[in-house]
Amino acid sequence: MRFEEIIGNEKLKEQLGSLIEASRIPHAIIIEGDEGMGKKTLAREIALALVCSAEGEKPCRACTACSKVKKGIHPDVVFYSGSGKSGAISVDTVRQLISDAYLKPNEAAFKVLVLEECTNMLAPAQNALLKILEEPPEYAVLILCTKTKSVFLQTVLSRSVVFKLEGVDEAQGAKYICEKNPDITPEEAQRALAITGKNIGKALETLGDGKLKKIMEIANSVAIASIQSSEYELIKACAVFERDNKTLISAATLLKSVFRDALLYESSAEMLSSLDETAALLSSRLTADKLIKMIKACDDIITFAKGNGNNALLITKLCYELRRAQGR
Repeated sequence: MRFEEIIGNEKLKEQLGSLIEASRIPHAIIIEGDEGMGKKTLAREIALALVCSAEGEKPCRACTACSKVKKGIHPDVVFYSGSGKSGAISVDTVRQLISDAYLKPNEAAFKVLVLEECTNMLAPAQNALLKILEEPPEYAVLILCTKTKSVFLQTVLSRSVVFKLEGVDEAQGAKYICEKNPDITPEEAQRALAITGKNIGKALETLGDGKLKKIMEIANSVAIASIQSSEYELIKACAVFERDNKTLISAATLLKSVFRDALLYESSAEMLSSLDETAALLSSRLTADKLIKMIKACDDIITFAKGNGNNALLITKLCYELRRAQGR
């Protein structure tokens, strides 16, 4: 099976491809991965392979069925999205899915039903989903997309097979980005991937509208402010994060690279952050032990921020941890 739109994740692609080719695709699949990893894209790739009408390796991407899936008009491939402020999948949406599932396919051998984002799916909706999970029609394949499988009830997890999307190799990801966007240089693409956890979707977002340059400027300012005697300078540099959680995560990820570059500066190692002057300054002012603690502080902040921590609290915590790592 050809997963042309999924970069990296070779083991996952091999497992899924083998199941599809052997006609052993599970009736319920959970695709787990951070926002931007390509969950919806993978769901569409699976759908393409299941409804493709061509002979030989699937999907061919050229037959009528494949064309319809790519245009979003295939009657046997249905995507369901959440509603409301939280974007949660509702009980009503699940009931509609179940109703659709028990209608036999119009054109293909399979009917593929995709819940685009289940991260905020509450227990009542999950319990309603059990009907289709426990008694699925033989032709139905249900795909649930989520940031983390931990949001699901055990009754849902036990009836599903989980596939997790991981970040891509930076060189491989950069090649893909540059092929799709000729105006982006390999260096820019790799830098964007580095500060987004090797997430192609987020890297592409970062490369748009000068965001990469902005993040580098912010990280540079925070790094320099972190070694100033006055805490006010650090608080001022971090103020930009007050309403921007994503930028905080990206900047903290880049900060890790700056501190790592400073730690290895005297060894002539390759500078990953591209902020050589700042790395040199930090190297001259901070001990290896302090730099290691600052890297750990960034890791803690990133984990906290991904849990949707309050931004004002995150700023306070970041400033406190960076200064505490230096014994201030």
